[in-house]
Amino acid sequence: MGERTGMLLDHRTYTCRPGTLKKHLALYEKHGWAAQTRHLGMPFAYLTTETGDVNSYVHVWMYEDAADRARRRAAMQADPEWIAYLEMSAEAGYLEKQENKLMVPVPFVPAPTRAGG
Repeated sequence: MGERTGMLLDHRTYTCRPGTLKKHLALYEKHGWAAQTRHLGMPFAYLTTETGDVNSYVHVWMYEDAADRARRRAAMQADPEWIAYLEMSAEAGYLEKQENKLMVPVPFVPAPTRAGG
């Protein structure tokens, strides 16, 4: 198989203070989801943890490349609705830490398709 091009995955793991995960996700669903998906499209995955650190969740966003990611994220960061959500999230104080990894698929596994746009 040839090498794949045109795919960058942004894998993000967030950890909430114990007992606040559901509150954090409810705040995001109400105030952040629409703005984020308007700019980034639908995530490849958005998952809560069943085992291990049950105060954490993961989401994965797909981009064509680093330039596509930078363009979409810059537009999101300039969106007043997203800015308002970030302020609400910071004020709530539910998040303890965040880890981001930019990843590319290996060439021998079939490519996932973008879920959304």
